[in-house]
Amino acid sequence: MGKRNHSRSLAYRCQNAGRRRRFGTLLLVFCMIVAMLGSAADITVYAASTPVSKHGQLSVDGANLVDSKGKTFQLRGISTHGINWDVGAPYVNKKAFKTLRDEWGVNAIRLSMYTEDYNGYCSGGDQSELKSLIYKGVKYATELGMYVIIDWHILSDGNPNDNITEAKKFFTTMAKKYKNYKNVIFEICNEPNGCSWKTIKSYAKKIIKTIRKYDKDAVIIVGTPSWSQLGSDLTSNEVADSPITGYDNIMYSLHFYAAESAHSEYLPDKLKYAVKKGLPVIVSEFGLSAADGNGSIDKTSANKWFTLLNKYNISYFCWSLSNKNESSSLLKSTTKKTSGWTSSNLSTAGKYIKKKYLARKKALGSKA
Repeated sequence: MGKRNHSRSLAYRCQNAGRRRRFGTLLLVFCMIVAMLGSAADITVYAASTPVSKHGQLSVDGANLVDSKGKTFQLRGISTHGINWDVGAPYVNKKAFKTLRDEWGVNAIRLSMYTEDYNGYCSGGDQSELKSLIYKGVKYATELGMYVIIDWHILSDGNPNDNITEAKKFFTTMAKKYKNYKNVIFEICNEPNGCSWKTIKSYAKKIIKTIRKYDKDAVIIVGTPSWSQLGSDLTSNEVADSPITGYDNIMYSLHFYAAESAHSEYLPDKLKYAVKKGLPVIVSEFGLSAADGNGSIDKTSANKWFTLLNKYNISYFCWSLSNKNESSSLLKSTTKKTSGWTSSNLSTAGKYIKKKYLARKKALGSKA
């Protein structure tokens, strides 16, 4: 009897021990799930605060850039200097982009890759290395929930058709790679010059067709005559009068430099005309200096430009994120840091732009 009771007691203790082990295992699993859910919640909250998670895929509606909900949206961007130079490449890093997003109110990055000039993509530069920098830049921007322009930076090769074969190959690669991304924008010819709108238009149609073969939705920016001034001279409006047809989500670039008196005298009227005609315009590059990147900073003119651009919710990208020894650079030439800049690291232009961008973000509130 006692022996039988002892056996039952031993079996009971073993059964209880098994239950305790199972309970301990379940408790451990539960705690792990809670921890994971907590982390997921944190990630969700963090992701929800980023520009792309809030606004999604952008598109063009009439003259406006709109978000995935159809609401007018404005990009506040910063352009790198040429990533084919040592004054541009070091700033293609995640910490730099995060600093701009969190401390400057920036929601977009423009990756500027020269096609000609020193180490240009079509003039002897290392194409694999340059594409690798583009891939890194898009990766960092995507991880941070920022929009990003891939800029085919035509300049000294004024006619975009000069390198159209390379352009087709390049944009085929990029369109295939990023066709499912919500944040990638293609700028297919930075500043065409010395050629007509008819010539640029012919090039643009071929590159747009190349991109649309793989990416049906991405916004595509088309450069305009005379260094992206919407026409062949300071008063002509042939782009607004004869835009590209047959494709959606196409925008047209206007570039200005605030210290160029002719830019501030003539280009605002051209912009107003374009908006009235329903042409979707984006300022994919502007600076506070003269067009060559040097000279004085004209804050008075810049203030007028910002008032006009913000009135029409037109997106803008400042040139440039660099410590190059020129007045358009946002960093002082003595600045060695490639992220986490303090006020003492910023140039006059950098301090002005940071203040303006933060003020605009605050003014837009939930729309930012």
